[in-house]
Amino acid sequence: MRSSHRILALCLLIAPSALVAQDVTLELPDNAADLRSTLRTASLTMTLEDEGTESPQDYVAAARADYRRLLTGLYAEGYYGGTISILVDGVEAANLDPLITRSSVSTVVLKVDPGPRFTFGRTDIAPLASGTELPEAFSTGSTARSDTIGDAASDAVAAWRSNGHALARTSGQSITARHPDRQLDVTVTIDPGPELTFGTIEVEGNSAVRTERVLAIAGIPKNGFDPAMIDRAEDNLRRAGAFNSAAVIESDTAVDGTLPLTISVVEQTPRRIGFGAEYSSVSGLTLSSYWLHRNLLGGAERLRIDGEITGLSGGTGGIDYSLGATFLRPATFRQDTDFYINATAEQLDEPTYFARDVSVEAGIIRRIRDDVILEYGLGFEVGEISDDLGDRNYELIYLPIAGTLDRRNDAFDATSGFYANLSITPFAGFNDTDSGARVVGDGRIYRSFGQDDRFTLAARGQLGAIIGADAENVPSSYLFYSGGGGTVRGQSYQSLAVDLGNGDEIGGTAFIGTQLEARVSVTDTIGLVGFYDAGYIGADPLNLGDGDWHSGAGIGVRYDTGIGPIRLDLATPTSGDDAGKQLEVYIGIGQAF
Repeated sequence: MRSSHRILALCLLIAPSALVAQDVTLELPDNAADLRSTLRTASLTMTLEDEGTESPQDYVAAARADYRRLLTGLYAEGYYGGTISILVDGVEAANLDPLITRSSVSTVVLKVDPGPRFTFGRTDIAPLASGTELPEAFSTGSTARSDTIGDAASDAVAAWRSNGHALARTSGQSITARHPDRQLDVTVTIDPGPELTFGTIEVEGNSAVRTERVLAIAGIPKNGFDPAMIDRAEDNLRRAGAFNSAAVIESDTAVDGTLPLTISVVEQTPRRIGFGAEYSSVSGLTLSSYWLHRNLLGGAERLRIDGEITGLSGGTGGIDYSLGATFLRPATFRQDTDFYINATAEQLDEPTYFARDVSVEAGIIRRIRDDVILEYGLGFEVGEISDDLGDRNYELIYLPIAGTLDRRNDAFDATSGFYANLSITPFAGFNDTDSGARVVGDGRIYRSFGQDDRFTLAARGQLGAIIGADAENVPSSYLFYSGGGGTVRGQSYQSLAVDLGNGDEIGGTAFIGTQLEARVSVTDTIGLVGFYDAGYIGADPLNLGDGDWHSGAGIGVRYDTGIGPIRLDLATPTSGDDAGKQLEVYIGIGQAF
């Protein structure tokens, strides 16, 4: 019994500190309610409460730190005459000894009186480089937010750096709050430093990729300093694929009118293997795999081998096979130009034709800007076809030319921006193969609305044409079909073609496609989609009235994995005899477009 009493007494001694829950309150005047969000975010004490922290000493330390943090929050909103009181169990936090351990903290009250809001009075930054654009908010009469001062100083320094003054910095500032006038006078002095050129460049962190290749890929010129070239060099190195990270570090001091640089890289594991799967209730299961070497010859050259099997358990012809290899050498001829070689062999057992094909292509990928890419090359293709027109062989040389403008905010799950691609491929046929050109266009646009942009409208338009050649004298893979996940969901794969009569069909030389989607984010990870697709196939690209349309519609679910959404679409035809009578299922990774 005596032992039980001791345990009970010990529990009673411990219980008060363990059972008391911390209550943190932010008190503001009624006319300052708009500050609550800013100050809650600034307060470390309120963060501890939100996280469920229980240590009394943590609350004491946080309360003492909150004077400065809350004051910074007031300055950020233009309040320079505020008063702050932080009471921990009724005692001002500033008067508490942080070295004395407290057994409990029950209440923390943050009392903030922001006082009047200030506007800018005198706003001076000098000297300024030519072409400097300061924030509009940094002007007399505007709300005197502290972040605006920092933004203006940063813009002034950035302008000098863009004019070749790499070591430009702020050398002094004077900020005066005139309380009777409720105005803030700001004077910032800029030291532009000397005008410099790029100097010596050292490379560190590379062991497998040769130093001269790192320098070539970075492409930093031996001329006047330009911060945009540093940003581009880092992008070039990351895009090469051989590095986990890449950074260009500027020296703090100039040497004989130049700025020395250091390129620091962390290399990737050279080899990688990957697998993929996609399922459609129409075309069946698609399995794919690849093997990748990121640094084949020691110069960040990439070799990728891909294999794919399509049509497993599907109802669209037989099984398709493809095997391909791609070699890419970054920074060939110049830092923004990549050289590539592609080789592909495939067998296509499609609903309207059977084909075997081998092609080899070499060319250039030039990145004119980060969002503008131009590709051109030379290729040779040979194969055999069996379709409703009979059996035949083909040989041709082709010149692929393509341009891409990509201003989407996210290539895998875009919510704003647009994408445009145009491909023109002139080809010269041998023997019975015609000569002509294949033109393909793809445009996409995205707009978001509502709170946190949770509602997105997405639209896609496609077009295709064969010019100067007859359908029966070009490869069937050059012709156009409609139906399936890439064109019209709900309609069977390649179900729309050119009717030759007597049940015979062939691909068209004209194609138009459109896809419309309304996407809604229900939660941070779950989204719903409604869509409508339509497609057109014709036998004459110059006479679009002599063709056929079909359409489909449906709903879908998206699950965001962090690297791209998993897609599940259910669709049905909205035209033809099967309208509303069949259901197609599509599963994949990433948005449909």
